[in-house]
Amino acid sequence: MKRKDFLIATGSGLAVVANTEHVFARALAQTPLPGLPGSSDRCLVLINLFGGNDGLNCVVPHGDARYYQLRPGLAIDRNDVLPIDAHTGFNSAMRTLKSLYDKGVVAVVQGVGYPNPDHSHFRSTEIWQTAAPDRYEHTGWLGRYFDDSSPNVPNLFRGVAISRVLPEVMISQRTDVPAVPALGQYALAADRDAASRDAFAQGSRDRRLPFSSPYLAHVMEVEGNAQRSSEELPRLVAGYRPKASYPATVIGRSLALAAQIIGSKLGTRAIYVEHGSFDTHVNQKVVQTRLLGQFSDAIGAFYQDLAAHGNDRRVLTLTFSEFGRRIEENGSRGTDHGEASPLFLIGGGVKGGLYGTLPDLAATNMGNVRYSVDFRSVYATVLERWLGRPSTAVLGGAFAKLPVLV
Repeated sequence: MKRKDFLIATGSGLAVVANTEHVFARALAQTPLPGLPGSSDRCLVLINLFGGNDGLNCVVPHGDARYYQLRPGLAIDRNDVLPIDAHTGFNSAMRTLKSLYDKGVVAVVQGVGYPNPDHSHFRSTEIWQTAAPDRYEHTGWLGRYFDDSSPNVPNLFRGVAISRVLPEVMISQRTDVPAVPALGQYALAADRDAASRDAFAQGSRDRRLPFSSPYLAHVMEVEGNAQRSSEELPRLVAGYRPKASYPATVIGRSLALAAQIIGSKLGTRAIYVEHGSFDTHVNQKVVQTRLLGQFSDAIGAFYQDLAAHGNDRRVLTLTFSEFGRRIEENGSRGTDHGEASPLFLIGGGVKGGLYGTLPDLAATNMGNVRYSVDFRSVYATVLERWLGRPSTAVLGGAFAKLPVLV
């Protein structure tokens, strides 16, 4: 099939975006999405493949002989690749995701990264979550979206992080976001009774205390919101019944809870989920294959459940990882910290297909895949064409939108 290339502007210049003709044919055949971008029934599910997912063994360049030369012990055998075309295919563990791709609801954006990449897990994770490669930012890009679009009526579940600790991507100035590892584990750590909480609240307003703090009232507000949300969430989602069999994995349980929150119509606009660790310096094939299979199977159950409840076209799933891995395998049958890698957009509002350029394994950046699409272009696309908010203020600049959403 003839490949069409076109240019988009990124944060640092121009990049070629490759697509195929059948992508647009499928998009034209799709029925309109419910509501306009930003409609209250739309939700973003953000999945962090933390640890640095190896893009080359995830979306495999099986048509490039260099891939097999540089990874003699680590490359995915051509006979095992789930082919997309003569050049690219999915890891063999991702059969469920490949079936969704074949239905036209998965977009693969290749070569995603940012200028002057950082190889530290901590700093690069911070960059992806704050969308600020060139500065230190204390709020996350979704946190700034929450603050920019907060309604007059407060909502305790406008954003939900299915994790033990609130991720930086959801930290905001004015919006409290609960971190919920599981329904049965969601409560204040102190677990005080009502009388103790009232006494603490009265004490915080007592002018006879030997100290004063302008932050005490805010601390009390945050605690009050946390307490109320921990009491209300189990009650609000109790009526939801899943219509898919989720795998008994951490990501399976996390996405089952995400579907429960979405299906209960709580007005949640964004949900954070994490999966990993993909830090595969040693014995990568075994570890990454297991993790990719868990991700693929959980996504399949998630969208089966959403579809059975009529919610699959109002949920967009976006994956990210702090970086890819180096092109050449190391001496421990693993890979070390790299740079650009692919990400996925999944859902009924997606124009499925391949986007971005194939990784060039000859023209590298010190042995790493060069980025061709700035990750902030992906965020700008999601903000403006899914969540319906201007992206410039949130991202600190203007970035071109990708043609990946209906």
